[in-house]
Amino acid sequence: MDGNRSIGAMVGTVLSRPDEIMLAAGASGELLVARLRLVLTASLLLLPLANTLAGGEKGESLIGFGAAIVVNVFAMLWLLLAHRSRHYRWLPFATAAFDVTATTSVLALLGSQHLSAALNSMVVWCLYVLAILMTALRSDGRITLFAGLLALLQYGALNAAVFAIASPEQLVSPEYGAVTRATQIQRLILLALTTALTATIVYRMQRLVHMSGIDGLTRLPNRTWLMHRMPRLLEAAHDQGLSLSLALIDLDNFKAINAEVGHRMGDRVLCHLARVLQDGLEEDEWLVRLGGQELVVVMPLPVGAAWERMEALRRRVAAHPFDPGTVNDEPIRVTLSAGIAASPQDGRDTSHLLGRADRRLKIAKREGRNRVVVRDD
Repeated sequence: MDGNRSIGAMVGTVLSRPDEIMLAAGASGELLVARLRLVLTASLLLLPLANTLAGGEKGESLIGFGAAIVVNVFAMLWLLLAHRSRHYRWLPFATAAFDVTATTSVLALLGSQHLSAALNSMVVWCLYVLAILMTALRSDGRITLFAGLLALLQYGALNAAVFAIASPEQLVSPEYGAVTRATQIQRLILLALTTALTATIVYRMQRLVHMSGIDGLTRLPNRTWLMHRMPRLLEAAHDQGLSLSLALIDLDNFKAINAEVGHRMGDRVLCHLARVLQDGLEEDEWLVRLGGQELVVVMPLPVGAAWERMEALRRRVAAHPFDPGTVNDEPIRVTLSAGIAASPQDGRDTSHLLGRADRRLKIAKREGRNRVVVRDD
């Protein structure tokens, strides 16, 4: 049962849309794939030349040369688009489909000269494997499964077409050997195994990156997550003409709490604060642990409405003291101080907003704590 749940969780993760950290990694991966593709396609221009020098047929060389030119043109186009891949969410799927379909097209063109070449050209067939393996660099399991399934469908259809129209004599040639059903089934199995292995690698990468973006104590998103997520939120708010507010929160008297009840209990108090805040958030608001006793609340609200939300959260926290869970210990009163900064008036990037919110947080602490400040002195 545990194994089935693990497999189900893995499949669910692979099929789900990656989080912001993985999307950022996937964007840089798409650019890397585009550069690798350009190098590989440029090297394909050498294959027809090598075939000609080795005494191969001119028809095959012309097909190879023409196909190499076409894929090079597309490779340059994909490279240009990859520099802004976050703006083209369809791009990884389109380029993966191109890599697979280009391989199938070259095999089909070779088959027009010799039917056995369509299924027994090992050099070209290996491009299927490369196309699937390169999807791991996009950090998106959906693209891996898409490319693998497309390769299986296209190569399977090519097999069906060749076996349907070829005579036994046409399935044997001195250059490519004999085409057998057993060999073709083995190749289809290899494509399926390559897809499964690549998807597993992507899943492992997603788990590791997910762990890097999650705070180990509170299980909240951490600073790494915030630095990757905020630019997208700010960009979306700017495009829609909306405001985005950021509240920097500090647990009041945290050092005194640690000194009085110990660091382990202090960690429990911090987790208590995170739970109380998390339970009070709306669906489109995010709570992040920045470090130590500092938390961040991101709200798609203008500064005035953000102040009202944080005031409500401040009162909520004050109304929920921490219960140590022991008979002799009294509940610990928990309060917070917060400074709010809003985009665009206080800044258009994460560092400026955090800096302005930090100055206002210091004002809140200086004025007696347990308050929310939205303006500088």
